[in-house]
Amino acid sequence: MKKETLSIRFLYGTVAGRAVLKPLVHPVVSRLAGKLLSTRISACAVPWFIKRHHIDMEGYEEKRYRSFNDFFTRKRVAKPADGMPGHLASPCDGYLSVYPVDGEKTYHIKNVEYSLEELLGSRMLADRFSGGRCLIFRLTPQDYHRYCYACDGTRIKSGILPGVLHCVRPTAYTSVPVFVQNSREYTVLRTDLFGTVVQMEIGALLVGKIHNYHGRCKVKKGQEKGFFEFGGSTVLILVEKDRLELAGRVVERTKAGREMKIRMGETVGVRNDKLDTSVGEDLKYYNQ
Repeated sequence: MKKETLSIRFLYGTVAGRAVLKPLVHPVVSRLAGKLLSTRISACAVPWFIKRHHIDMEGYEEKRYRSFNDFFTRKRVAKPADGMPGHLASPCDGYLSVYPVDGEKTYHIKNVEYSLEELLGSRMLADRFSGGRCLIFRLTPQDYHRYCYACDGTRIKSGILPGVLHCVRPTAYTSVPVFVQNSREYTVLRTDLFGTVVQMEIGALLVGKIHNYHGRCKVKKGQEKGFFEFGGSTVLILVEKDRLELAGRVVERTKAGREMKIRMGETVGVRNDKLDTSVGEDLKYYNQ
């Protein structure tokens, strides 16, 4: 068992750990950590981090990193593949899990109930996703920490919800309602394929900052949306009821109650009315 796993279990699974945890999740701690990891001396940790996490640096920009955060927010040379037409793409590298939203506008992760109204800070917006799906993409520290839009659309609203910064490992989010307590930013998209879609970025323990780009209203699938500074973090997507048909491998993992490894640009699912015979065969082939 890894030391970091033991430490997370201590923090979230014991009385003494929760006492230690309280000051750690304050955003000030993460801001201080972010400043430290932006110093020139922090670049010394880059070779160790690459080796420890077996990170393949092929495909990234070749440069001399000025700090650890400069390395952590590194860019890939190649853009993510567009995949199939009419599909919802993974917005990032990480681990995907999918949860149904019930009629009460909540979803459950083991014994923890999450309210969309609390998550979004809006009852009216939460109402749109009753009976829909919540897709959670969990990034680990070794993942690529830039993320893109999951589909084409028009940005109609953005929001910032301040909060604390819990860890986003499963031990944490199945113990306390992490995703409605953590600092988060979201964008509401109007799309031709999936109706209204919310794409949200959620900060985590020792994540110094969520950096989102702003500008034109029209966005494209695969267009870079922003990046996280150091730490594991999460991208969450909400899709309306009966709008999305999940890809076969996603269904299999979801039924088994397991996360699945996914890369930016990979197909998560397709629009329901696109599932004619030809697209269905393409989807089956794509998931082999």
